[in-house]
Amino acid sequence: MKKIAVVILNWNGVQLLEQFLPSIIQYSSEAEIYVADNASTDDSISFIKKNFPTIKVVKNNGNYGFAKGYNEALQHIDAEIYALVNSDIEVTENWLSPILDTFENEPKTAIIQPKILDFKNKEYFEYAGAAGGFIDKYGYPYCRGRIFETIEKDNGQYNDTCEITWASGACFFIRSKIYHELKGFDNDFFAHQEEIDLCWRAKNNGHIIKYNPNSVVYHVGGATLKQGNPKKTFLNFRNSLLMLVKNLPKENLYSVLFIRMLLDGVAGVHFISKGKFSHFFAILKAHFAFYALFSKTYKKRGIFQSKRYYNVKSIVIDYYINNGKVFAK
Repeated sequence: MKKIAVVILNWNGVQLLEQFLPSIIQYSSEAEIYVADNASTDDSISFIKKNFPTIKVVKNNGNYGFAKGYNEALQHIDAEIYALVNSDIEVTENWLSPILDTFENEPKTAIIQPKILDFKNKEYFEYAGAAGGFIDKYGYPYCRGRIFETIEKDNGQYNDTCEITWASGACFFIRSKIYHELKGFDNDFFAHQEEIDLCWRAKNNGHIIKYNPNSVVYHVGGATLKQGNPKKTFLNFRNSLLMLVKNLPKENLYSVLFIRMLLDGVAGVHFISKGKFSHFFAILKAHFAFYALFSKTYKKRGIFQSKRYYNVKSIVIDYYINNGKVFAK
């Protein structure tokens, strides 16, 4: 058994596998490489067997999305470290070494994210993760290198290893023992923000999450569900509310939820003003889905919820009113 398993979730992504598997094979000699297939109907599996026979395939019985897809597959993969990697990621030489060194030397570090740059514009950070993630008091995620739609150029300003609040699911390293202790991702999320929820639960349990800039990958982003898709809007708004219910300190739960839902309403009005009616209705749908799942989700709350879960009270106010367009501000 190799210490680390690189696991790529796939659903009908044969073109992405053809494009991006070669870099993973070339630069991942330390790892066992797996493709976890969500019951693809294209020729993904036959393509892998023919062209990349060293890669192991784990077959799921359905298209379970990101959360359950990994939960099902990782039951069959034996390794100390899981590297969960999107199928649209290009890795670089020695991308695994800094991660393995950190895990080796820092036993309290449970989750790590590398530097994630834009595959299409390699001088810039990529939307999904950039240089490590944070959330504000109301659960809005932002990153070093990306706040809402403002994406920074990589000028080495985030070349420091540091503790973060969440690591991007685009390239997500976690100790397998911790993953299974936390019961993995929440299946009810299907996709989007499940990694933030898992990281929040990990922090509530006293674990540390790190960003390591010495490991660099390039992410296409939106290759499976494009930015601006109403389904993406639905999943992000619903899952963010579910995440708050699971992880907020009890004394702040309902007040923060109330304000967050008002802010969602403002976002809905904004979509209407832009003529994006499908996104407005996606938010409405997300709220009704949240109400239906509230009781079930509340029962998932852990024993302890940390009161120190945010660095900024409102990233919305900082960004839109105080001109805090970049992380440094």
